[in-house]
Amino acid sequence: MVLLRHIPFLRSVLMHSITAFGGPQGHYGMMLKTFAHQRRDVTEEELLEFNAFCNLLPGASSTQTLTLIGYKRGGLPLAFITLLIWITPACIIMGGLSFLIDYLKDRNLPLGIFRFVQPMAVGFIMYSAWRLFHISIKNPITQIILFVAAAATFLFFKSPWVFPAVIICAGIATNFSDKRIPQTEIPPKKIKWGNMLIFISLFLLAGYASETASENNWKNRKLFNLFENNYRFSSLVFGGGDVLMPLMYEQYVVRPQTQTVIESKRDVLKIEKEDFLTGYGMVRAIPGPVFSIGAYTGGMVLRSENSRILQMLGCILGGIAIFLPSALLVLFFFPVWNNLKKYAIIYRSLEGINAAVVGIMVGAIFYLLKDICITPILKNSPDGYISILVSIITFLLLHKTRILPPFIVFACLIVGWLL
Repeated sequence: MVLLRHIPFLRSVLMHSITAFGGPQGHYGMMLKTFAHQRRDVTEEELLEFNAFCNLLPGASSTQTLTLIGYKRGGLPLAFITLLIWITPACIIMGGLSFLIDYLKDRNLPLGIFRFVQPMAVGFIMYSAWRLFHISIKNPITQIILFVAAAATFLFFKSPWVFPAVIICAGIATNFSDKRIPQTEIPPKKIKWGNMLIFISLFLLAGYASETASENNWKNRKLFNLFENNYRFSSLVFGGGDVLMPLMYEQYVVRPQTQTVIESKRDVLKIEKEDFLTGYGMVRAIPGPVFSIGAYTGGMVLRSENSRILQMLGCILGGIAIFLPSALLVLFFFPVWNNLKKYAIIYRSLEGINAAVVGIMVGAIFYLLKDICITPILKNSPDGYISILVSIITFLLLHKTRILPPFIVFACLIVGWLL
């Protein structure tokens, strides 16, 4: 009965899950508008801190941030319900795609409806960066961090190390001076790390079970292999879906074609290149977390077993395995984080981390504009001018009006469909 009072919040989470385009940066802009400004479930400062904390962890950062909003409102039960509502629509779409792949391969997908989604997402990122700039950039050191983080993000956007490296360096940079934030509070008691053992134990157990299943040729060994692969990806990936995709491509497309695997005649998990790229394109065209690609790859690697039940299990298990580490890390580590940040050194680090997050957003804006606006304009394509106009209009609608984000998304979809 206690959860009944959270129904309006969960309804907003569901609406967010079916309208949140644009990856982590775009998702953050919608969270800022919906959960901070309209519903006031969190303050701007809290949401910024949640986002900065989640960017320090591997896994799906926007998923972790939204899970923390649920955790703040109603503890662990509401956090897990929030997580399920957020990931389910995208996982259903991507899992269903694995059943329709043969049909889709023979026909061109009508994706014109999504032509303005990416520039719209850039508009959401612009709005986020604008709002957070006034909160986080307050002195010369944060201005320098903003510039360096934006430049590094723009230059090395596809490198897996750039996001954690920028955030860690920013946290260190703001600790060179203790004048702005001195240690005034008595440090807390000894930190308990016991909950992290669950995450580490599950990581090791998944690896052991997967290897044992392969060596002993268990009947449903691919289910163990699938869980281990996706759990490992999400446990080690920094930088979100742009880093996850190359790892999956190497595991499921490139590795099965290597000489070592061919000579060993191991029946490894594999996906055809064209099928993988179809899923890669589709996950960019749907709302929700990019990590929902795990449900698609789960279904695809078990499609060869000629069992609809196993394929469906693959979709479910692939989705669970790809999001489980993100949930465990954020929920087990966040209480530790709340304890750690009471140390002045941690609080000073937050000053730099928050500035770095804004810098990452600014760098992402210019990187995305380069591809969707600047390059087409240099080629004298009108699409470039239209895209930058969509981005600016989206930003102005968010900044100057009270129009809800879902209506902006639907408007872009309708315009794309009509044109």
